[in-house]
Amino acid sequence: MSEIQRWTVTEPYLDIAGTLLEGPFHNAAANEFRFVDIWDHKLYRLDLTKGPDSLRVIDTDASIGVTANIAGEADKDQLIVGAQHGFARLNQATGKLSYIARPWEKDASRQNLMRFNDGAVDSHGRFWAGAMNDPKVQSPQPEGTLFRLDPDLTLHEMLAPVTIPNGMGWNAADDTMYWTDSPTGKIFAFDFDAATGSISNRRVHFDIGDSLEPDGFAIDVEGCIWTAIYGGGKVLRISPEGRVIGQIDLPTRNPTCPAFVGTELFITSAKDDRDDEKFPQSVRYGGRLFKVDVGVQGRPKNEFRFQQ
Repeated sequence: MSEIQRWTVTEPYLDIAGTLLEGPFHNAAANEFRFVDIWDHKLYRLDLTKGPDSLRVIDTDASIGVTANIAGEADKDQLIVGAQHGFARLNQATGKLSYIARPWEKDASRQNLMRFNDGAVDSHGRFWAGAMNDPKVQSPQPEGTLFRLDPDLTLHEMLAPVTIPNGMGWNAADDTMYWTDSPTGKIFAFDFDAATGSISNRRVHFDIGDSLEPDGFAIDVEGCIWTAIYGGGKVLRISPEGRVIGQIDLPTRNPTCPAFVGTELFITSAKDDRDDEKFPQSVRYGGRLFKVDVGVQGRPKNEFRFQQ
């Protein structure tokens, strides 16, 4: 077995006291980097030409798990997001949400039990995002759903039940979709029909094989998945064949999601309340933003396309 490539990060790029940082996104047109704090209802925006001193923090109306650009609106303040109760527009200057689709709008008890988590936009401008039990209300159970919002704003239930829906994306051929259900320890692959947005033939692409949880991920131009291992203090690079070929070691136990900026990987993390010999700095560095140059670029993000 060949040795895997290794990187070590010793300190954060952005030393902020976050709680559950997620949703990292590089808006290349503006060279701006953004991410959210799901737990504390915040949106962070960073001008990469100016660095950490340019950080802006915007309070949001509710929790946000994932954000995406809208085609034709890259120069405006509007984003589309997976928010607490469903898909919404977000004014990223004010933090105000305007809901587009709320799956449980007519079921108040169900709506209050669920929140949206991670997701991604496919090549045809459809926004996929998963909903899970809100841990502030109930420990996550297999009661969640993976949804797809189409450009005509029709909402489709694509997969259920799920527990903690996390990282997802597509291969370069656009015929395979990858998706994570964290408590299972697995990243799954599906056959993907780009024309219709249908998925089939679910199978295991990667199984971490222990009690750790793969969280959010990014895909590089070589078809490899970079998945954050929550509780494991690392990001793993998974080959198209499902093998570990790289590892980034971090000074915190709970990395949550990576995103590419050129050949650099920016990595969000969550707060950790316990230090130990394995992660002696985790309390200090949990909830921070890290970065490391991994020498390969990521696949570009797709934009949501409102039907004209």
